[in-house]
Amino acid sequence: MREYRLYKYRIPVDSQLILRNRFLKQREGIIVYVKCGNNEGYGEIAPLPEFSEETLEQAKEQVIDWLSRWDKARQCNQKLSLDGLYPSVAFGLSCALAELKGKLNEEGNYQVAPLCYGDPDELYQVLDNMQGEKVAKIKVGMYEANRDGMIANMLLEAIPDLSLRLDANRSWTPEKARMFAKYVNPEYRSRIQFLEEPCKTREQSRAFAKETGIAIAWDESVREADFKVEAETNLAAIIIKPTLVGSLDYCIDLIQQAHQQGLKAVISSSIESSLGLTQLARIAKQYTPDTIAGLDTLNLMDYQLLRVWQGSTLPLLDLNSEFISEINIE
Repeated sequence: MREYRLYKYRIPVDSQLILRNRFLKQREGIIVYVKCGNNEGYGEIAPLPEFSEETLEQAKEQVIDWLSRWDKARQCNQKLSLDGLYPSVAFGLSCALAELKGKLNEEGNYQVAPLCYGDPDELYQVLDNMQGEKVAKIKVGMYEANRDGMIANMLLEAIPDLSLRLDANRSWTPEKARMFAKYVNPEYRSRIQFLEEPCKTREQSRAFAKETGIAIAWDESVREADFKVEAETNLAAIIIKPTLVGSLDYCIDLIQQAHQQGLKAVISSSIESSLGLTQLARIAKQYTPDTIAGLDTLNLMDYQLLRVWQGSTLPLLDLNSEFISEINIE
């Protein structure tokens, strides 16, 4: 016998968090709960404003429709396709079903690349306490390109065993990208693991990498219809943000293709709650065990949700919280 319930959550976030052209004051999403016999699973459906193709309301309508059809199938072993669903819906449902079927390992990889939005002083203490490989991520493109270059250079100079991941979100013209590179010592450039989509087009990004020797990674490109996982000169990785990409099976397929091509596959956050983040950590451990994931976003929030992120001291919300309400699916 199949059962399911849906809940809507809203969690206050850092008031300074900017997503492209808007401030994000709270993170909203849907918790999906499924049960079959004695087995159960949870998933998180959380379209990211300014990035997801679907709204939360559209996601809600679609998941209610899918679950009603899933429920009518009744038999626990009868499958219903996730094809054609919005990415956030497909991912949240696939995680809930993977937990239900015992296909998602419990152990997670909670070592993350600490994220810096602009003030490098925030990174020093974190990196000092970091065990193993020292990797940090910096959001670039929000300020002047020369400033970004100077900060990257300063960190690489100050911490000789540090590697950096940079994310420009296609914000630079070729001229601005060159300005960034101008301020990074050529001797340090090999310690930039990759710069995600520095320019507005793939061709411009490829030209930048060829000119500067700074490796690049595909992020937004992974979510475009014409994308193919292919090894290229100066291409180091693909970034997989499952909430924006789709089902767990599709993400696994992308990971396998990347590894076959000799590329890193990096599991990355779309600012999910701790419920979604802990599942991403488990996926990273299971399918990309040798790569540090990009999941350092929990501290943007005021609370954790249902599941505890290893080492976090943020208060934990349960289903009875004032920030959570059950969705009527009659």
